[in-house]
Amino acid sequence: MAKYICTVCGHIYDPQEGDPDSGIAPGTPFVDIPEDWVCPVCGASKDDFEPE
Repeated sequence: MAKYICTVCGHIYDPQEGDPDSGIAPGTPFVDIPEDWVCPVCGASKDDFEPE
């Protein structure tokens, strides 16, 4: 599964880790994250991420 990077702050979403603090379970591919999810570091939208 591909990692995605926030173009605003550089945070990397790693599907193997997920984002448990936001309710995203480990193993969740980026494409399966809800559209209203935001970067846990800077609050940027999902649209501000691109493949690493």
